[in-house]
Amino acid sequence: MILADTNIFLEILLKQKKSDICKAFLDNNSSSLFISDFSFHSIGLILLKSNAIDVFRKFLNDTLPAIRILTLPTNAYESLIEAAQKFALDFDDAYQHVIAKNFNLKIATMDQDFKRVDDIDVIFL
Repeated sequence: MILADTNIFLEILLKQKKSDICKAFLDNNSSSLFISDFSFHSIGLILLKSNAIDVFRKFLNDTLPAIRILTLPTNAYESLIEAAQKFALDFDDAYQHVIAKNFNLKIATMDQDFKRVDDIDVIFL
């Protein structure tokens, strides 16, 4: 079971250089993917702010039926602070880390900050 980081989806949606790799990864792991509510909201914020409404609509139609959205339980927010301090992560990376740890998931990412994380499995694309 895998938590897909925000950057994997944005790479595809914004048609960046690793979009083919990210798309293949999502396609090959579609039955075991999760997304955090933080990632989902961040993607919506970025796309709507840049007026990419059709891209966001396609993302919704493609993602919501296939990928489950996870929310950090209220009692896990203290762990977010601990992860941020222990691994020198910013808020969004610490949030992803705690979601993955809390739900016993691997993280798939392109974010090199996760190289400092040693208590969960990280898949780098």
